Amino acid sequence: MRTCTWAPTVFQGTQVVGGVRDRSTDAFPTGERLNQIVDVYVARVESLGISHLLIAQRWWGSGSDIEGSSLDCLAMTAHIAARSKCLKLITAIHPGFFSPAQIAKWGATLDRLNPGRWAINLTSGWNLDEFSMYGVDALSHDERYARSDEFLTVLKAAWRGTPTDFDGRYYRTRDLVLEPKPVSALEIFQGGQSPAAMALAGKHSDTMFLNGGSLEKTEQIIIRARQAAERHDRRLSFALYAAPLCRESDSEAWAEIDSRLARVDPGLVARRKERVSGAEGMWAEDGDPLSVLDTNEGFASRLIGAPDTILARIREFQAIGVDMLHLDLSDELFNRAVLPSLQAL
Repeated sequence: MRTCTWAPTVFQGTQVVGGVRDRSTDAFPTGERLNQIVDVYVARVESLGISHLLIAQRWWGSGSDIEGSSLDCLAMTAHIAARSKCLKLITAIHPGFFSPAQIAKWGATLDRLNPGRWAINLTSGWNLDEFSMYGVDALSHDERYARSDEFLTVLKAAWRGTPTDFDGRYYRTRDLVLEPKPVSALEIFQGGQSPAAMALAGKHSDTMFLNGGSLEKTEQIIIRARQAAERHDRRLSFALYAAPLCRESDSEAWAEIDSRLARVDPGLVARRKERVSGAEGMWAEDGDPLSVLDTNEGFASRLIGAPDTILARIREFQAIGVDMLHLDLSDELFNRAVLPSLQAL
């Protein structure tokens, strides 16, 4: 099974559990200190055998109700590519903030330098404050996905190497040609769980990033996404986000979860829900209490318990079509006792 984790681009994050260290006041590292953090982190991720690294883009974040602002995704992708050996780097790209023609050129160059090690995570965007801050038209939810459709149409055509004329509502090109051409196939990741997201993934994407969730919820999303892909005679892969909590016994792990739930700050949970209101189909519409324990509902995937219990849970997700886990790697027992076995699945 493929594995993925976050790149070290965000150094401020929310904690909804009282008594857990709040990193929102930490300053961004800089210079040699930042380089050291990145080098150590990347070396650790590669030593754990992680196959993919997701370079997120948070144009603006408060560090309180959502994670803090991040370092730029393009600069950090290029930087990490030069300081890593085998990780496949997935760069989050927001249409509206970027042009597909320029991203095609940038990606083709990175692919020449690091053949086969770059993929795009097409992110239509939900943090509406970011758009106005950067002078980008947020559009309505479904219009953002229509813009993403055009973005991927141009990007894929340019990547194929044929001269591209495109006259769309959001983007226009004339005789667009990449030179030098990329040498690898383009792999497209995408998030979102709304009908518009499903339609976009079915038409264009290779792998869908899913927020954490129950087995039943995840299976229903996969079924819908597969149906969207079948309309285009395509197949999709699925990457599930999970924040594992591994302990020597199931009872010990769940006792810790119960303790965290008892310390949840309801005010922060309410502010977070308001902040992510620009998204549809995500963030605990089913009311799962575990979804509030982190910002991407990772604990709701319930990789919680003893090592054997967690592996059995992973096999259940694999059986419904999950073939990649996007992981928080902060649990050291999970990394030692579970990660090698799941990578062999």
